[in-house]
Amino acid sequence: MPLAKEPDPPERDVSTSDLTAGEREGGHRTRRKWSARRIPAALVAAVILVAAVATLVDVIAVRAGRPASAWRRHLADELATRPVDDVWMLTGAAVAAAVGVWLIVLALTPGQRRWLPLRSPAGCPRLRAFVDRNSAAVLLRDAAMRVPGVGAAHVMVGRHRIKARADVRFRDPRQVKDDLTAVLDEERDRLALARPPRIAVRTRRRTR
Repeated sequence: MPLAKEPDPPERDVSTSDLTAGEREGGHRTRRKWSARRIPAALVAAVILVAAVATLVDVIAVRAGRPASAWRRHLADELATRPVDDVWMLTGAAVAAAVGVWLIVLALTPGQRRWLPLRSPAGCPRLRAFVDRNSAAVLLRDAAMRVPGVGAAHVMVGRHRIKARADVRFRDPRQVKDDLTAVLDEERDRLALARPPRIAVRTRRRTR
């Protein structure tokens, strides 16, 4: 089960099996992991760099006695002559506003939705560990397959809910559902998640 850890000291790996019941119950709640936003930052930096270099080169050329570039003259004429309610002006303003809102959302939200924070041990508040949602789903699915009567299982782990679907080959589906809920609840507690999601179980009878 892969774990991600922040570089805050002290640095050491931790797994859910290393946490005792007391540490899971009394540990510190870990916040979500923040994304570095490398791709959006690289795109914005590239656009700004290209625009700045092109403008700087044209300004230097004008200072050297050459005429301004056609694109800069055309852009200046368009901005000076087009009215504010022009469709292209409104479209450009809408695009710029949408990009600005997108950047603000990226700056104010942590991202990294596929990582679930684990509860930090009581004695190590700076230790931060995370588990991948797909890895947690695999562990829960394996636990579900150990329930008598379950022939196939599919588990999806979200931030707020764990959805499990199981095919019942034998036994009463209601009993299988109760046993499956109990097993998944126990396995979820073993993960020591900082914010344990709710468990929703659906069963269906399959005879083939």
